[in-house]
Amino acid sequence: RHSPAPAPEPPFTGKVSLAANERDYRRDGAQHLYEHYGDRVFRGKLPPLIQAVGVMRLDIGPRGELRRFEWMRAPDHVPHVKAEIERLVRAAAPFPAPQRLGSVSYTDTWLWDKSGTFQLDTLTEGQLDRMPPPPARAAQPTTSPAASRPAGAAKTRQAPTTAARKAPAGSAATRVAQGEDAAAQPVQLPR
Repeated sequence: RHSPAPAPEPPFTGKVSLAANERDYRRDGAQHLYEHYGDRVFRGKLPPLIQAVGVMRLDIGPRGELRRFEWMRAPDHVPHVKAEIERLVRAAAPFPAPQRLGSVSYTDTWLWDKSGTFQLDTLTEGQLDRMPPPPARAAQPTTSPAASRPAGAAKTRQAPTTAARKAPAGSAATRVAQGEDAAAQPVQLPR
């Protein structure tokens, strides 16, 4: 008695990668994640401080199935981000089938912003080296001393007297300029 032959595997109709090596497949895998999560990709250069960096290795089977993944460097300081990246990777399967490689293992780095968006190092647009300046606010009227004077009032500035500017420290002229009583001190006139 013969058991029935197993049904043939249906033809593969998913995306295919023609990558010839791990580096090329990493680009295809990153592009697949970007297409799958276009609304979650951070556009432009990342800020200088990001919430998390995680390095993950994925094993992809011949039909693009996610066989397993492992953290090479997990963002353990933010468990919710770690869990979210894992969820995104699982939900993105199947990945492009590595037609020329048969199966592939590759590593990529997740750069996670506090906004919940990300970039992958393979396709990153870079990172700013400092925070951008805050957006310009509408000019606030400032109150300067001139603006607070009543109209028509002259600006008064008391300049030191010529004698006070030229007299040596401690002389009667200096004491007068500093508001001391000159009469209390004897003054010698030049001969």
